Amino acid sequence: MLQFKQHITEEKNTHMTHIEDKVLYGGVNGTREAINALRSLRDMLAGSHDGKVSEKWDGAPAVFCGIDPTDGKFFVAKKGIFNKNPKVYKTEADVDEDTKGDLATKLKMCLKYFPALGIKGVIQGDLLYTKSDLKKQKIKGQSYITFHPNTIVYAVPAGTPMAKEVINAKVGVVWHTTYKGKTFETMKASYGVNVKALKKSKNVWMQDAMLKDMQKATMSKKETEAVNAHLSQAGKLFNQIAGSTLRELEKDDKLSQTIETYGNTFVRKGQVMGDTTKHVVGLIANINAKMDKEKDKRKSVKGKESVDSRRQALLDFFSTKNKKSLVKMFDLQKEIVLAKLKLINILQRVSNIETFVKTKNGFKVTGSEGYVAIDTLGGGAVKIVDRMEFSYNNFSPNILKGWDKSGGK
Repeated sequence: MLQFKQHITEEKNTHMTHIEDKVLYGGVNGTREAINALRSLRDMLAGSHDGKVSEKWDGAPAVFCGIDPTDGKFFVAKKGIFNKNPKVYKTEADVDEDTKGDLATKLKMCLKYFPALGIKGVIQGDLLYTKSDLKKQKIKGQSYITFHPNTIVYAVPAGTPMAKEVINAKVGVVWHTTYKGKTFETMKASYGVNVKALKKSKNVWMQDAMLKDMQKATMSKKETEAVNAHLSQAGKLFNQIAGSTLRELEKDDKLSQTIETYGNTFVRKGQVMGDTTKHVVGLIANINAKMDKEKDKRKSVKGKESVDSRRQALLDFFSTKNKKSLVKMFDLQKEIVLAKLKLINILQRVSNIETFVKTKNGFKVTGSEGYVAIDTLGGGAVKIVDRMEFSYNNFSPNILKGWDKSGGK
C-alpha cells in the first residue's frame, strides 16, 4: 500500500494541506495518496498498520526552544526562528527588544522555566497557559480547571491528579516536533518529541502530542463498514475523473487556490458542500463576481483589460470536459471528508482532556482541533481536521476566543 508521502516540516518549509485538498493540489498522485492515507489510518486503528497519531492542540503561541547549535546557548523563539536571519531570544532583554505585552510575558516565562527540562536539541510546541491564565470554572455542573489559549477551552476535572499538576505549574505546553541540524536554516523536522528524555519540573506541565491508549480507538465492525463504504465510493469516483483535469489543476496553483478559497466560504459557515453541479456553477459565478469587482476599481483601460485577461486565464479551464470532472472531483472530496469525519469520531475517544468552546450563552462541547496520522514506515504524515466544526468555531463571531477580552480571560 502507498505510504503517506507528505513529510512534516511544520512552519519551516511546506504547509501541510487538509487531506481533501490533496485532490486539488496533488493531481492524480495526490488524490491516490489521500485515499490511501485514509485506508492506512483505518488499518492503523484496526491494529494492522504500523503508525502513530498525534493530536493537534489549539495553543498559542507556537514556541521553539532548545540549544542554539551555533553557540550552545539556550534560546526561545517564535516562528521567526527559520528566517534567513534567525530571530531567537536568549535573554529577557532580547524578548523586550522584539515583543511586548502578554506575548513578551509568556516568552519570558518560557525562557525562565524551560531550561530546567534539560532539552538537548531543538523542539517545538504550543503554549497552553501561564499561571495567570488558569481559571476555576463550573461547566454543565462539573468543576474544572480551565485554560483557553485560543479557540478551544481545555478543561481538567477539578480535584484530579492532573488538575493538581496543572495548578502547581507556572507554564503549560504540549510538545509535538523535533528539529535536527547544524544551523536553524538547514534543520529538518520530524514528528514527535521524546518527552521521557526531558527532566521533570513542577513548574512546567507538559504533554506529548502523541495519542496514547489507542486500543480505545479500535473500530467496530459497523464503523469499519461505514468508512469502507465512503472509501469505496471515493475509489469509484476517482476512476471517473479525467486525469488531464487533475493534472491541469496540479500545474495551476492560482486556479487551485481559487477553488479552495470558494470552498472555504462554506467551511467557515459550518456548511457541507451541497449539490456539486451547482457548486461548479457557483464557483464560476464567484470568479466572475470577484473579477467584476476588481475591474470596477481600475481606472484605466489597460488596468481593466489586465483584469479581463486574468479572468479569461481562469475561465479557460472550465471546458465541458473539465466541468464534468470537477463535479466528480467535488463528489470525491465529499466522500473523503465523510470518511475522515468517521475516523475523527473514533479518535476522539482517546483524548485525555475535555474540550469546549465558549459562547455568549455559555460553554458548548467541541472536539479536538484535529489529528496528524504519522506513518512510521514511510516517514510521512497527513492532517485530519474536522473543518466543519473547528474552522466554523475559529471564524465565528459567536465563539469567544481566549485572547478576546469579552471571552473573560
